[in-house]
Amino acid sequence: MTIPFVATPSWQRPSRAAAPSRPTAIVAASTAQEVLPYPGEAIPNEAPSPVPSGPAAPATAAPPATAAPPTADLSLLGPLAPFAASGPVTDLFVNGARGLWIDRGAGPEHEPAWSADEAEVRALAVGLIARGGRHIDEATPAVDVRLGRGIRVHAVLAPISTDGTLISVRVPRAAGFPLAALARAGMLDAAQEATLREAVASRRNLLVTGAGGAGKTTLLAALLAEASERERIVLIEDVAELTVAHPHVVSLEARQANLEGTGRLGLDALLREALRMRPDRLVVGECRGAELRELLAALNTGHDGGAGTLHANSLADVPARLEALGATAGLGTDAVARQTVSAFDLVLHVERVDGRRRLAEIGRFEVRDGRLCVVGL
Repeated sequence: MTIPFVATPSWQRPSRAAAPSRPTAIVAASTAQEVLPYPGEAIPNEAPSPVPSGPAAPATAAPPATAAPPTADLSLLGPLAPFAASGPVTDLFVNGARGLWIDRGAGPEHEPAWSADEAEVRALAVGLIARGGRHIDEATPAVDVRLGRGIRVHAVLAPISTDGTLISVRVPRAAGFPLAALARAGMLDAAQEATLREAVASRRNLLVTGAGGAGKTTLLAALLAEASERERIVLIEDVAELTVAHPHVVSLEARQANLEGTGRLGLDALLREALRMRPDRLVVGECRGAELRELLAALNTGHDGGAGTLHANSLADVPARLEALGATAGLGTDAVARQTVSAFDLVLHVERVDGRRRLAEIGRFEVRDGRLCVVGL
């Protein structure tokens, strides 16, 4: 028989001094969280797993003792944890038995200290996905999950992947970068920084575009951090990865259907919930398909200061990209054009050249001859 939970207001709870002491073992058991072990990790009070232990961690991979602790719990990555902590890592890629590649901001580089065969990589993928609360097998061979605070893991099994099991890990920055730091690093020039600060202060709606890994999330997080502390920011993402240095941020994350095909919560449902949460700034994460409809709907509901991100090759290609995504959502080009012009005040395109991220162009949307276009500022 289970004991029902009854909430007790804090002012009715006994003080710590008056509370009876509890045995250490009971306290530890009541506060511990069940964490699935990776293949090869020993379970307390049990024999080690017979599954191969996977690659050994490099002795020099641990960060220096003076480094600031990351907001994300890298230990969730198991054997990949020391590699994720070996410098300013943004991405990890395990390509089956071919090895590990690490991106520290200058592009992926092969890591010679990693060694694992296909069976070990597949076992690692299964463990990572399970730790994120989902299941990966032949029936569901491609899965995307979030671990802890913003670590994003994507895994694909053979034969969908012709190179064996593939694991892609996006590692969030420790605390993000403020806008001034991005300017000092060369991502923005002085004029662009002034334009963006004015845009945030005047609560303009922003669309950040660029290729994967170009810095869209980094720039958006820095912009949102500039918002007033009196504003409530509500994030809606397919997989939560935005980490914003702001005192009043709440996040909603989409949920995939379970093995029975039920329980799905998409961005459209999350949008309806977010609008009931009285957001001062409504942010819809990256659009890759029909969810563009939800992004446009969110920013056409009278909520100024919102934002979103989108994959695009260049500023000039953004209208065609929006029209293509709008078609998947059943929106015609005219509807996409009119809703986009109403939804966004500025479009910011970022790019990555020779390992350096920069804000390449700033523009605004217009409708000319019934078609959507972008005019550079």
